[in-house]
Amino acid sequence: MLNMAEGLSRLGALAAHPVVRTLADAFAEAGFDLAVVGGPVRDALLGRPTHDLDFTTNARPDDILRIVTPISTAQWDIGRAFGTIGARVQGEQVEITTYRADSYDGSTRKPVVEFGDDISGDLLRRDFTVNAMALRVPDVKLVDPTSGVEDLVAGILRTPIDPAVSFGDDPLRMLRAARFSAQLEFAIERDTRRAMEDLRDTLRIVSPERIQGELIRLLQTDDPVRGIRVLVDTGLIDLFLPEVPALRLEVDEHHHHKDVYEHSLTVLRQAIALEKSRNPGAEPDVALRIAALLHDIGKPRTRRLEPGGGVTFHHHDAVGSRMARKRLQALRFDGDTTDAVAKLIELHLRFFGYAEGAWTDSAVRRYVRDAGDQLERLHILTRADVTTRNKRKAARLAGAYDDIERRIVELRDQEELDSIRPELDGNQIQQILDIPPGREVGEAYRFLLDLRLDEGVIGPDAAEQRLREWWAARA
Repeated sequence: MLNMAEGLSRLGALAAHPVVRTLADAFAEAGFDLAVVGGPVRDALLGRPTHDLDFTTNARPDDILRIVTPISTAQWDIGRAFGTIGARVQGEQVEITTYRADSYDGSTRKPVVEFGDDISGDLLRRDFTVNAMALRVPDVKLVDPTSGVEDLVAGILRTPIDPAVSFGDDPLRMLRAARFSAQLEFAIERDTRRAMEDLRDTLRIVSPERIQGELIRLLQTDDPVRGIRVLVDTGLIDLFLPEVPALRLEVDEHHHHKDVYEHSLTVLRQAIALEKSRNPGAEPDVALRIAALLHDIGKPRTRRLEPGGGVTFHHHDAVGSRMARKRLQALRFDGDTTDAVAKLIELHLRFFGYAEGAWTDSAVRRYVRDAGDQLERLHILTRADVTTRNKRKAARLAGAYDDIERRIVELRDQEELDSIRPELDGNQIQQILDIPPGREVGEAYRFLLDLRLDEGVIGPDAAEQRLREWWAARA
């Protein structure tokens, strides 16, 4: 609950921030207004850490650049056309934007930029009331024309103007509503939520890159499940990630299986908890979180209702991997993230064979080889995928995975497990078999790799003898 006395004290601390004070004095001396705006003000009132500092002013871009140049070590004007000048002041990156009074044409997200002279008009064009507050500096005065403080106290997300107009101007704000709902743990006001449902198709004018950016920001929150539920319940996610709502499989009275949608959300939450416990202080692992959310998206396509009430999802891992790759490519995710997610989904079931009976060293080596640089993520995803309420079964699976991780460590110490290769390279294969480069060298290489995985290190002399025997038998 927001305590106003503490909140106002924190606003005073924000105004006293060295960067804020330096900029406030410079703009006041030049005869212009300056205010900290948006997220920093909201977070200061809530007692949350403040990261990026954003400012608004009645100064035009040329004036902003003239004022900040003497007090900054770097400046950039890539956003000059939109009234924004960036600078590095006392080691911190800041953005300062001229008051805006934009209008939109309804067919794109690009506004017709119009500069304004009034801070209240500038605040009205922002996404939500809790982000439409400003702190005037250096006089430390809160500007709140849309009752953002009251919405902070109530824990509500509401648009400063009619939500149909706000979302019609910029449909991406609907995705921001889901993200802020998760980030702040706020409810979305009724009319605002209804507008999200009614205007969801307008999201089609937003580029995949922009949607990807908001999806990443949502997944980086401590508990993105709340925001994902908003996207699913409003139908927004149908336009860019329809595989998630498709997980809500119908269950009839004769065939029973767990709720795949709820299971996937639980896996996501458990993966985040494991990620934080195993890698404390690390940045949120977006690829892992996407894989956790999407690991079962192949189930709807592979579901088979069997006689007697059974349900199967054969090969949903391979099918889901291909589906995830296609979807992430459509959302313009980078190749590394796409490859990582596809591999994790493809391999997420592999461990469960181990739980049925201990693997040979060869099987453990293959598990490590196939996971490659995704092994740590695979550890987390596989553990998170256990959502059974049967405590005995959960303990058995956890114990089995403890065992496989222990064996991986032991084998790694013995065999350089992370870089398993045949004991003879391609050049040696060609010399021993007296063959030129080509398909046969590749086949010999794969034979030696399987030998290495099955039997471990046997030494180059023994490897050469086995290669000659394989070659003779093959001929």
